[in-house]
Amino acid sequence: MTQTIRVVAHVTALPDKVEEIKAVLLELIEPTRQEAGAIKYELLQNQNDPTDFTFVEEWASNDALDTHLNSAHLQAAAAKLQSLVAAPPDIRRYYLVA
Repeated sequence: MTQTIRVVAHVTALPDKVEEIKAVLLELIEPTRQEAGAIKYELLQNQNDPTDFTFVEEWASNDALDTHLNSAHLQAAAAKLQSLVAAPPDIRRYYLVA
């Protein structure tokens, strides 16, 4: 059995762009959840720091994740995010250990 890929992706908004970035990130939810290989795709916002957003994701394979990363809707969002983020997104891939 192939092990699924877990992803934690952090996005930090500029302080005056929180609502704008939230709108862009929310637009990603439904099209991504419809992608082949998407198991879980959740967006979190830090209660103590509203500029801190985190996607928690699970993908059937690295290929499915790579397809997502190259999808038109993600590329369009990435272009919009460039002027809204304090730093480049931090995207990390994991395997479940236990």
